[in-house]
Amino acid sequence: MITRTTQQRDHAIHVALEAARWAPSVHNTQPWSFAVSGDEISLRADVDRKLRMGDPSGRELLISCGAALFTIRTALRCEGFEPVVRVLPDPDRPSLLATVTLGEGTEVGDVDEHTRALGRQIEQRRTHRAGFTDLPLPDKLLDALIREARTEGAKLTPVGSPEAVEIVAALTRAAQATQSADRVLNLEVIRWARPPGSSRGDGVPAEAYPRQAPRTDPHFPQRDYAWRHEWGTEGDQGQATATGVVALLTTRGDTREDWIAAGQALQRILLDACAHGVSAAFHTQALEMYHLREFLRQEVCGHEYPQMIMRLGITFDEGASVRRSLPEVLD
Repeated sequence: MITRTTQQRDHAIHVALEAARWAPSVHNTQPWSFAVSGDEISLRADVDRKLRMGDPSGRELLISCGAALFTIRTALRCEGFEPVVRVLPDPDRPSLLATVTLGEGTEVGDVDEHTRALGRQIEQRRTHRAGFTDLPLPDKLLDALIREARTEGAKLTPVGSPEAVEIVAALTRAAQATQSADRVLNLEVIRWARPPGSSRGDGVPAEAYPRQAPRTDPHFPQRDYAWRHEWGTEGDQGQATATGVVALLTTRGDTREDWIAAGQALQRILLDACAHGVSAAFHTQALEMYHLREFLRQEVCGHEYPQMIMRLGITFDEGASVRRSLPEVLD
């Protein structure tokens, strides 16, 4: 154990909060805020950023905040501090999702390389919103990602059979078609679509999604961020149409604790994948509809609760992303 100065601890907290801003979130809503008291960071849910139509239970909000929590943990470890985490510490304060206290200090040079590798990807990781190249993913990498999810109390299952992949794709298409016919839900989605040249620090930039993505086979539709406008990139209609590896992230339970755990597992998976040049595309449409999610749970997920549907693959496109500044998220 190494005794650290107040200045070193303050610096580590600042680094961790700067890193947490880069966690993934549904529609890049960034539904979190932070507070600092001494050596303790509080992670809070910003319920004003919850999707009232698409996420009434707050499940996706808590998954997003769970990803921010894992990011804080990783950044603190890279700074030589072991984080002490309490999830949902106060039943009377439901918006307080976790507290993270700086624990024992270690030599920064003693931080293991795996943690350092994850930390280096925090600001590099981007969400992909189109097809992938035909380059295959090594089985060893998929096995490693499965272990990463297990470390956080979740389960990552690559969908192996073409029949099962088609089932997941068909449910995604059905959900997207249904949601596309819902004007109110569409308005909620495009609320988080940033127009070209926007100075906003949240939402999905027009440079981050194709106006009309080439179809994968089987087809996994993207969110229609370009609904009723001409935003988005032109894309390359002749390339990057591979589906990639379809994977399901599940948990045994479906409580708020499970949702936060799923978010931590998701970010651990994404950072490890990014360190190996692998990107992820997300498809949560079917999980936002109770009957489709329940079908997936019973028929595809072995009665575990699906928390995320993703495609993993290799792309050479550099996606754009934006984040709010630290003063905007720090109380």
